[in-house]
Amino acid sequence: MPKGGADFVCNMEAVLDVYERPYDKDQPVICLDESPKQIISETKKSFTDSKGVLHQDYEYKREGVKSMYMIAEPLRGYREVHVEDNHTSLTYAKVIEKIVTKTYATAKKITIVEDNLSAHKLSTLYDILPAERAREIIKKIEIVRTPAHGSWLNIAECELSVLNRCGLKNRIKDENQLKEDVASWMNYRNKNQKGVDWQFTTKDARIKLKHLYPSYIA
Repeated sequence: MPKGGADFVCNMEAVLDVYERPYDKDQPVICLDESPKQIISETKKSFTDSKGVLHQDYEYKREGVKSMYMIAEPLRGYREVHVEDNHTSLTYAKVIEKIVTKTYATAKKITIVEDNLSAHKLSTLYDILPAERAREIIKKIEIVRTPAHGSWLNIAECELSVLNRCGLKNRIKDENQLKEDVASWMNYRNKNQKGVDWQFTTKDARIKLKHLYPSYIA
């Protein structure tokens, strides 16, 4: 549970202000979050019986962990998922580069809502790109970070939850299967324009989360 206080509410209201912006294809608001996914292979082959029930043995073999980076644009009803080897600052920087140079290459400014994690370091762009290119990317984005213990404010986290519950219900035997299952879920969601109707505003927060606000000095 969040402890509240000035830092928490300041960051929370910054995120909520961003969510109130109207849709603008030239200045999109996107959310970014990552989640680990365990790769598990079977030691005994599973089967489906005549009634359509899947039977899986309790024994399995751990084959490592991959990281899923969720890019969600709520007002457009679009999401994109990148399967990466880890969630280090270098991988984060590579994902940021992809967002700016590929996914939203034509945008004038990109606002990114993300969690306040230690791996989220824009400075790492200078480790993977020439200084001029790194600076160009940084100048094209606006980072808005959720407060500590306030990751529920990140819509990408909600999308990751849906992905894990609906798109990745079964065991994932290898990286290829993970990418295929993620792509299938992603294409379905995008095709059906599954947008996000975020209605929690700053005004609501000041009423419903009043206990998190500090007592100001008059």
